This record gives sequence, structure tokens and C-alpha cells, in this order.
Amino acid sequence: MAFSGMGSNGSRLGRGRWRSQIGVLSEMNVVPLVDVVLVLLIIFMVTASVMEFGLNIDVPQVKQVRDTTEDHPVVSMARDGTLYLNESKVNINNLGKEVRRRFKDQDTVYVKGDKELTWGDFAQVISALDEAKLKQKVVTKPEDRRK
Repeated sequence: MAFSGMGSNGSRLGRGRWRSQIGVLSEMNVVPLVDVVLVLLIIFMVTASVMEFGLNIDVPQVKQVRDTTEDHPVVSMARDGTLYLNESKVNINNLGKEVRRRFKDQDTVYVKGDKELTWGDFAQVISALDEAKLKQKVVTKPEDRRK
């Protein structure tokens, strides 16, 4: 008989062992949950380090530092010479007009350029802003004085 309550040798001891195994099977197994969470954590860590925001412009270092909280338009020059006005591309021929159009009350512009740029490219931007009668402030970063 296939469904007898007897153990393999005909005794009833096998029945008690079968019931104790049911208790073990009813516990929740958290190992797959932990595996999924660790995989998601690794995926998040890898994708977060790959994502970059903003422009990558390496400004030159200077000794004199002055903090300011003024809100001005920022003209950024990438290493390849591309111009940005507050992170949107702009043509150098329309630079003064765009600053006046977007920032009506501002007469001062921050100029931020990569330190690998030639002086000629930087001078062209300064000249275009000067032609539009806008004041310029050059953005630099402080030297590390701990050296």
C-alpha cells in the first residue's frame, strides 16, 4: 500500500519524522532575496559611477580666492572650443545677444574656460562680451595650499 501511515519497516516511527520535516519546509528562505538585493546594489553602484553630469571643464588654479553669492550668467568654454551659456550651446557671434535676451537685468558674465585652451580662443570670447558691453569675471579654482 503506497499511502500507509507506517514507516519503511512497518513501524509508526516514520510518521513522526515526516511531520518534523513539514515544520522545516514552512520557514521562509531569505537567501534568494539577499542575492537579488546584492545584484541590484552592484548594478546601482556600477551605473552611478558611469553617469556624469554637467560640463567637464578644468579651470586654472590661482592663489587669490574670493567667494561670491551673486547670480550671473556663466559662459563656459570646453576644451574643443565649444561655447555654452549656462550649459546650453551658443554661437560666439550671438553670445552678447543671448546673454542680454536670457538675463535682462545682468551686466556681468562669468567666463569659465578649460586650462588647455589657447589664449586666442579665450580672447575671442572676452572680446565678444566686451563688444556687447558686458563685464567679465574669469572663473578659477583655488590652489591646494596643503602642499
